[in-house]
Amino acid sequence: MLEERIIALEEKYAHQDHLVDQLNKIVAKQELIIDGLILEIRNLRQAIGNMGQGGGGTNLEDEVPPHY
Repeated sequence: MLEERIIALEEKYAHQDHLVDQLNKIVAKQELIIDGLILEIRNLRQAIGNMGQGGGGTNLEDEVPPHY
C-alpha cells in the first residue's frame, strides 16, 4: 500500500516536472517575441517621428492618384 502511494506520487511529480519544463520553454519563447515586438514598436515610433520632421516622408495630399 505504501509503495503504491509512493509510486503514484513519483508519477505525479514526473508529470508536473515535465509540465513545468514545457511552460518554461513557452515563457522563454514569449519573452523573445515580446522583445522583438518592443523593438519593432520603437522603430515604428522613430519612423513616424521622422516623417513629422520632414525626414523624407511624403504628404499624401500632394501626391497624384495612380489613375492620372
